[in-house]
Amino acid sequence: MWTPGSSFLQEAKKGASVEWVIHLIIHRMSTKSSPRVPARPRSPSPDRRERVPDHRAGGAPAAPKFRPIHTRRAFEEICERIREQLALGVLKPGDKLPPERDLAQQLGVSRNVLREALRSLEMAGVLRLRKGVRGGAFIQEGDTSRMNGVMRDMLSLGTISVRELSEARVHVLDLVVRLACANARKADLDALEANIRRTEDATREGRLLDRVECSREFYKLLAASTANKVIAMIMDSVTEIHMRFVYAKVSSSGVAMARLAEKRRQFLAALGERNAATATRLMRTHLESVQRMLEQDPGAMSLHVALAEVQPGMRR
Repeated sequence: MWTPGSSFLQEAKKGASVEWVIHLIIHRMSTKSSPRVPARPRSPSPDRRERVPDHRAGGAPAAPKFRPIHTRRAFEEICERIREQLALGVLKPGDKLPPERDLAQQLGVSRNVLREALRSLEMAGVLRLRKGVRGGAFIQEGDTSRMNGVMRDMLSLGTISVRELSEARVHVLDLVVRLACANARKADLDALEANIRRTEDATREGRLLDRVECSREFYKLLAASTANKVIAMIMDSVTEIHMRFVYAKVSSSGVAMARLAEKRRQFLAALGERNAATATRLMRTHLESVQRMLEQDPGAMSLHVALAEVQPGMRR
């Protein structure tokens, strides 16, 4: 009967090297101690990703190719694969994904699992799902307003507080004003001027809630004039919630900021002169006045107001 010891001696007598004999021992022990079974194909690790060339620099658009799913978390993996194609530039806004049957076959998943993933991406704002003959799953344009829902959810969960939100708005506006002084174009200044005229009209006619709408638009225009989409997105999200407080206060009490249009014109003049120091000071002074007005009503800055449904006349 073969033993590792006798094999070692026999091979050693033939002049084989020690390394070769050890390799022979291991090989014979593995083949004699267990029956041979067909080799199983190795599945790629979920954490490893194949390197795919970036098609964004190429000429003709390339059709997206999706690798089969080899993980229990097929739902998350499908979303990741589609986002991967977006990051590589293979998929772009407006593109249509392959038909559902073909896409499920490429990914190696059931159509039910695929539909669940597509619905999730639709809710995340990545896809737009259409029904009908010309329907399908289409890549969406980016929607920065979805940040508003994220901010409200964080308030609901207690991750952030109303106080933190108000404090952040002040500091973000400092940055917005400085960037606007540096980057605002004539078209941006003209849009702000038109907004101030609408504010004057609403004030003169006593349409105070419409004036709140003008304020929302003013901050949106100001944020856009920074020429920085990230800053504008953050500014829009904190402004959306803060203007709910102002809307609720004005709606319940009929009280509104005095000389608002006049203050806006002073600010716009400083902005047009690219005077960041004066523009920042004027904005800070205005924000402090608004905060004092809101704090006169203990319920005006409540979490309930921040999370309430949008009132008639307020746009998302």
